[in-house]
Amino acid sequence: MNEKINAINGIEVCSETFGNAKDPAVLLIMGAMASMIWWDAEFCQRLADYGRYVIRFDNRDVGRTTSYVPGKPLYDIEDMVADTVGVLDANGIKQAHLVGMSLGGMLAQLAALRNPERVVSLTLMMSSIFGPNEGLPQIDPKILDYHALGGNVNWADKSIAADYMAEGWRLLAGSKHPFDKQQALKLATAEAQRANNLLSMFNHALLGGGESYVGRIKDIDVPTLVIHGTEDPVLPYEHGIALENEIPKAALITLEGTGHEIPKAEWEGIIVAIVKHTSRS
Repeated sequence: MNEKINAINGIEVCSETFGNAKDPAVLLIMGAMASMIWWDAEFCQRLADYGRYVIRFDNRDVGRTTSYVPGKPLYDIEDMVADTVGVLDANGIKQAHLVGMSLGGMLAQLAALRNPERVVSLTLMMSSIFGPNEGLPQIDPKILDYHALGGNVNWADKSIAADYMAEGWRLLAGSKHPFDKQQALKLATAEAQRANNLLSMFNHALLGGGESYVGRIKDIDVPTLVIHGTEDPVLPYEHGIALENEIPKAALITLEGTGHEIPKAEWEGIIVAIVKHTSRS
């Protein structure tokens, strides 16, 4: 582990690197309510072994990055976009390939619009177009129902909290690959132990801002790889199709039977796809 804390945009941001700093940089941006460790360290190292300098980091309100009082996030989505560029600055990187999962994919889109000179390519995994998505299917209600029970969880007991989070990931899994509860529990336990304030992760549900970027997706002018599962219950497959249709230089890779997840059985295919995509850009 070579985690480090940097002062970025008036806050502290935790990040970690894998591989050789002389290789092309790939910045991994995780989704809502999840710290960087959900980019599994083995996944990161495998990508680095293909000749990429891989960086993962904790967004605001998760992991070891600055957290805020639950229910009172003193920032908006544009601050989070600025943080992604700040992570590049902190690592001495002028340009990078951005890989975003879910909300992370939306942050990557905004970074490409806001700082196009810093973004070489995008890879958008289980993500969607930033802004209102009229006409596209919505999140499975069972996921909302599950998280509505979060108020009954004894968050002070890290074992109980970890089990609750791991079971939440079970709801995101598709039918093709058996859910790996042991791995999910391992990461959820690490999440519970390393978070500055575990409950602050729910602030991501309150995010605002970014209105000036709504409707500008066609202005994204970098090669974009869209990777989406056909059984995604959070941002159903149609969201991936919409990204491919709206971004001028986009191509879609479909993961049959995969949910809102990065299952280990799909790692190699995903990594090879990212390597090829970042080689052509």
